[in-house]
Amino acid sequence: MNSPLLQLLVLAGIAVFLILRLKSVLGTREGFEKPSAPREDTGPSARRDFEVIEGGPDHDIVDHVDANSDAADALARMKRVEPSFGVGDFLGGARGAYEMILMGFERGEMDEIRPLLAPDVADTFAEVLETREEQGLTVEAEFIGVRELSLFDASFDETSQTAEITVKYIGELTYVVRDSSGEVIEGSPTQVKRQKDVWTFARRMGADDPNWQLVATGE
Repeated sequence: MNSPLLQLLVLAGIAVFLILRLKSVLGTREGFEKPSAPREDTGPSARRDFEVIEGGPDHDIVDHVDANSDAADALARMKRVEPSFGVGDFLGGARGAYEMILMGFERGEMDEIRPLLAPDVADTFAEVLETREEQGLTVEAEFIGVRELSLFDASFDETSQTAEITVKYIGELTYVVRDSSGEVIEGSPTQVKRQKDVWTFARRMGADDPNWQLVATGE
């Protein structure tokens, strides 16, 4: 029962379980891919029917989503409730939040990022970190940057005044998982990986608290 082969099989099983849990929480990591083709200009015809102010379209909205989409309508309604809200400003904040939350999780700094997380998301993150610690696994990660960021969807509940905005990310980082003996079981300290995530942030528009919280993660 104490043979080196049996110990190796047990350690491999633990590693596979933890890696799957990490991917379900924070998305998929891949090697470098070819750069995406430039987004085609949709042209004025795709925007002509959407106006949130008299005299023309709101480019703070139509520069990020299709003018005739449900997301554009939701963003316009958010602005009516809170005129100071800006889509471009939100996306700038979402870029910074991505690095803060992602690296806070990888480093196990839950106290630092918990205010940015909805309770159920915080509980999921904490559960993965606890499992990682119990198995004696450590993560070394270094954030390189956000390669791509785009607004994927938006919705607004008139009754609760709750806004939800979903953002697609492609981030770049170095990422290594080591077992209790220090052996690398995933990743490389020298190879830059891509991390794909789809995150949804929520906030009650018009509230005194300006902070958005991460309420869902996916890929």
